[in-house]
Amino acid sequence: MRKLQSEALLILTAAIWGLAFVAQRKGMQYLDPLLFNGIRFALGAIIIGMFVDKAKVRSAGSPFPWLLGIVLFIAASLQQIGIVYTSAGNAGFITGLYIVFVPLLGIFRKQRLSKLIMVSILLSVSGLYLINVRQPVTASLGNLLVLVSAVFWALHVQLIDKYTQNNDTFTLATGQFSICAVLSVAAGIVWHLAKSPSYLLSQTLFNNIGTASLTILYGGLFSVGIAYTLQVHAQKHVPPAPATIILCLEGVFALLGGWLILKETLSAYILMGAALLLTAMLLSVSAAFRRYQT
Repeated sequence: MRKLQSEALLILTAAIWGLAFVAQRKGMQYLDPLLFNGIRFALGAIIIGMFVDKAKVRSAGSPFPWLLGIVLFIAASLQQIGIVYTSAGNAGFITGLYIVFVPLLGIFRKQRLSKLIMVSILLSVSGLYLINVRQPVTASLGNLLVLVSAVFWALHVQLIDKYTQNNDTFTLATGQFSICAVLSVAAGIVWHLAKSPSYLLSQTLFNNIGTASLTILYGGLFSVGIAYTLQVHAQKHVPPAPATIILCLEGVFALLGGWLILKETLSAYILMGAALLLTAMLLSVSAAFRRYQT
């Protein structure tokens, strides 16, 4: 039963990420990807850090999740930078390919896939293609960066599966958020020092932060603080491959948010893609239920 409850938490995670995509698009109009990520991950670390039992951490002597935070930083940064050089549709589809990379990386950890999970992966990739792709996916710098980020997102899922089994959820989440925040802000500062040093101390930067404050707050509290922490906790009981299938529902919820909030239209192809993703999720949950029954 814990697996089914954890899968429900993953669905909630996907919903938060998908609906937060609308807020993130608004925030990116005022801040560059590195500083935006740095601020929202720092906010998430502060919020979740309040729930960490420091005495328990000291007694347990758990290692700081350096690798997890570094991989999270690389994945998020490459994805955001890649989007600058490609279309949002191509980026969405290519990022979603981490659903394929997760089981490929799982081979090195001797993870096995059931037939239902393999079918779910095929349905998910098809659904992602119908939802996102409006033009041919060609070779380009942007698409390459996003593809590499997908590999790191898959590695991030596998690392969570490895570390979450023996670490406290809040400690692990706070640690990776903190590392990602520090690296993102540092990279953002270096970027602006090379491009426009005066911007870092200008009133424009502070005005932009103020204008984007609501989207930063939403992203830091919900997308980072709540959703990523739920992912860490849920993956204690859900293997990486089915967890990734469920998390791909983020695209469906992003479409829902765009339709409800931004009044975006939904084509027949998009609805078909959403249906395939929902079917894949149901098959994944069905596979977990069968394991629980047996």
